[in-house]
Amino acid sequence: MLHSLTTSGRLAGRARGLFSAFAATSAAHLGSLLTGTSVAEQATKPALMPLLAAHAVATEGPTPSLLTPALVASAAGDVLLQFDSEPAFLAGMGSFAAAHVCYIAMFAKQGAMTDRRRLAIVAAGYALAWAVLLNQLWPGLGALKVPVAGYSLLLASTAVASTGLGVRASLGGGLFLLSDTLIATRLAGWKQLPGHEFWIMSTYLVAQYLLATAALKAEAQRAQ
Repeated sequence: MLHSLTTSGRLAGRARGLFSAFAATSAAHLGSLLTGTSVAEQATKPALMPLLAAHAVATEGPTPSLLTPALVASAAGDVLLQFDSEPAFLAGMGSFAAAHVCYIAMFAKQGAMTDRRRLAIVAAGYALAWAVLLNQLWPGLGALKVPVAGYSLLLASTAVASTGLGVRASLGGGLFLLSDTLIATRLAGWKQLPGHEFWIMSTYLVAQYLLATAALKAEAQRAQ
C-alpha cells in the first residue's frame, strides 16, 4: 500500500510539473505574440501540444487511446502553419482535420452521442451558424473555399460532439471553433482585431486544455 501511495504521489507530481511546463510555455508564446518576438514565438509553438499530451499521459487514471494522437496531430498542424505557403497551410489543415476525427471518435466512444434528441438540437444550431458564417466568408476565400468548407464542417462536428461530455468539453469545443473562425476571417481578408494572433492562440490553447481534461475525466468515469 505504501508503495502504491508513493507511486501515485510521484505520478501526481510529474503531472503537475508537466502542466506547469505547458502553462509556462503557453504564457511565453502568448507574450511573444503581444511583443512581436518572432524567435520566441517560433520556438515555443511546437512544444505546446506535446507538453499537454505528456501532462495527459502522466495524469493518474486511464488515458483515452485517441487523445494522444489528437494532440500529436495538432502539434504537427501547429508546426506546418508556421510556414508561409499554401501547401504548408493545407497540410496543416489536414493535420488538424485528423485531430478532429480523433476527438469525434473519442467522444463518441465515451458516450457523448447517446442523447440523440439533445445532439440533434445542438447540431442544428451549429449547422445554422456554420452556414451563415461560411456564406459571409465565401467571397474572400478564393482557392481555399472547398478546403475551408470541409474543415470547418469537421470542426463544427467536434463542437457538437463535445457537448455530450458536459460544460468543460462544450466550452472547449466552442473555443476551438472560435479560434479557427478567427483564422478564417484573416484568410477571407476581413479587418483584423487588435492582437488578432494572440486571440487565435489564447482561445486555441484553452480549448485544447479543456477538451483534453474533459476527455480524461470522462475516461476515468467510464473506467469506474
